[in-house]
Amino acid sequence: LAPVSAPYFNGAKLLIAADCTAYAYASFHQDFIRNKLTLIGCPKLDQVDYSEKLTEIFRLHNIRSVTLVRMEVPCCGGLERAVKTAVANSGKNIPVQVVTVTTDGKIK
Repeated sequence: LAPVSAPYFNGAKLLIAADCTAYAYASFHQDFIRNKLTLIGCPKLDQVDYSEKLTEIFRLHNIRSVTLVRMEVPCCGGLERAVKTAVANSGKNIPVQVVTVTTDGKIK
């Protein structure tokens, strides 16, 4: 739902998270959201290609960093691929950190 040209992306540290991670990892807000602009999604439930929209956000704005929080389940691999593809397609060198949450709520 976030418009790609929104000014709040300028200079942002992005947190991109699978929507289920906040339920699986009890300290999600404390450990990840602070001082970041948060985008959430689910590649299994949403019938969109996140990489296209993320590419435009990365291309149009000075994104300082991306933290991706995903689950260890296979469907979250689609979210990780979308983020990495978008960074590559944007032509920018944006640091990406991937954090994987296990199904029992721990950081892998």
